[in-house]
Amino acid sequence: MVDAPVQLPLFEDALEQYQAASARQVERQTRFMTTSSDPVERLYTPADFLQDEYMEKLGFPGQWPFTRGVHATGHRGKLWTMRMFAGFGNAEETNARFKYLLANGNAGLSVAYDMPTLYGYDTDDPNAEGEFGTCGVAVSSLADMEVLFDGIPLDQVTTSMTINSPAAMIWAMYLVNAEKRGIAWDRLSGTTQNDILKEYIAQKEYIFPPRPSTKLVVDTFEFGARRVPRWNTISISGYHMREAGATALQELAFTLADGIQYVQSAVDAGLDVDQFAPRLSFFFDIHNDFLEEIAKLRAARRIWARVMRERFGARSERSLWCRFHCQTAGVSLFVEQPENNIVRTTIQALAAVLGGTQSLHTNSMDEAIALPSEKAVRIALRTQQIIAYESGVANSVDPLGGSYAIEALTNRMEAGCFDYFKRIDELGGMLSAIERGFPQREIADSAYRYQQEIDSQQRIVVGVNDFTQGNDEPIAIPIHTITRDSEERQLERLRRTRRERDQAAASEALQRLENAARAGRDNLMPYIVDAVRAYATLGEMCNLLRGVYGEYREPALV
Repeated sequence: MVDAPVQLPLFEDALEQYQAASARQVERQTRFMTTSSDPVERLYTPADFLQDEYMEKLGFPGQWPFTRGVHATGHRGKLWTMRMFAGFGNAEETNARFKYLLANGNAGLSVAYDMPTLYGYDTDDPNAEGEFGTCGVAVSSLADMEVLFDGIPLDQVTTSMTINSPAAMIWAMYLVNAEKRGIAWDRLSGTTQNDILKEYIAQKEYIFPPRPSTKLVVDTFEFGARRVPRWNTISISGYHMREAGATALQELAFTLADGIQYVQSAVDAGLDVDQFAPRLSFFFDIHNDFLEEIAKLRAARRIWARVMRERFGARSERSLWCRFHCQTAGVSLFVEQPENNIVRTTIQALAAVLGGTQSLHTNSMDEAIALPSEKAVRIALRTQQIIAYESGVANSVDPLGGSYAIEALTNRMEAGCFDYFKRIDELGGMLSAIERGFPQREIADSAYRYQQEIDSQQRIVVGVNDFTQGNDEPIAIPIHTITRDSEERQLERLRRTRRERDQAAASEALQRLENAARAGRDNLMPYIVDAVRAYATLGEMCNLLRGVYGEYREPALV
């Protein structure tokens, strides 16, 4: 028996009646929700996404175009990695926090480095004064890395490292530390953020100009593919753009456009796309708009698969995969009524899980105040564990697939993303677009609009611009502080390292690195690894490259 066809005229009549009634209700509302990009529709129906290409665009989990996930079993087959971001003070203190997290069910480590380390300065550099350990752990040499991971089985725990401009040096320290412990590099798993382009766009933790910095990134691609095959040599990061004020669409488009630029630069350098593309990974911010964030992640997978197959001719299925880590939105957390941040983080974490993330960090309720306390970190980790083991959302693969709203929003994200790609290509690619300030201006305009919405109460932030009862109550959260003793311990290790190392070996390794950098032909990773083995410091290596490449100074945007 053949099913009767759907009677669309009846559906259209019902939709027209609904819209009329809904419009009357909206007129009575005094406030309404919008996003800073496009308004969310009041109702989504099959007409929003049922088109001829519908099944081709949706597909099945683990199959082209990977809208529903890169693995057929989703989180039912393997839960996401609960990877809590941590780092403060000296290596001893952060090592203790790592062990605390592992003891409480953390499945992977994620290292935050302090500001001097992120800018390639040793702790005793005058430029580092006052910044030791306040936003991450200080690492100035291999000696610090040895203490940081003391007692942690590097071949059993995956490690993510949030480091960008000095990424090659810090990664080399991790590799040499493993080597000294007898752990082969092909047994190491983890990720180096290593995304320098988003620094020029949003976070501004750059050292060298964009083009030599991009060469360093490509060098890590080649070195990792040959020597550290299980390591993700880059995590292409939209997180920092979103924190700077980008919309969900801008975060998606500029992140994937950065990815396109890295792939193009590697191909131009002579690498085969399928040699390095399977180890590319991404990093997204998960903000408050629940449905929009899920759609963003689903669109990312579909867009990246299409780009890799059609633009770069990738043949390996793994080269088509958009695998990503997510972190809940730090910018959405507030000092006012900090316990509300637990609720915000829970909503965001659930969106990341339903969007199919491979790993997840959940922010702590006190991060708008100070470094997270142990109690706040434990609550943030427990949030993930409750979602994983109590909510039931991991029992089905892509449970929101086929939702009218989700599919319509995913299609909208995809279309908007390709529109941005067209504009970036017209500017000559992402490097040229960054040099001309295009993504920077787009994000600045969005950040301004977003703040205007808060200031005018068009966008309600609970406890901040409305529902502020209780804001005068004292904050009963322990505040973590960095002590002078902690800094002195770090400085003494640095002095001892310089005093006890083989000075001739360190000088010779640094000279070879400088010669290779000036020649501009060789992959610099082997030279950096040799310098690290000789206990050359981070500052020595970065200052040497400053002398070769110069330092980047951002031009004024008009």
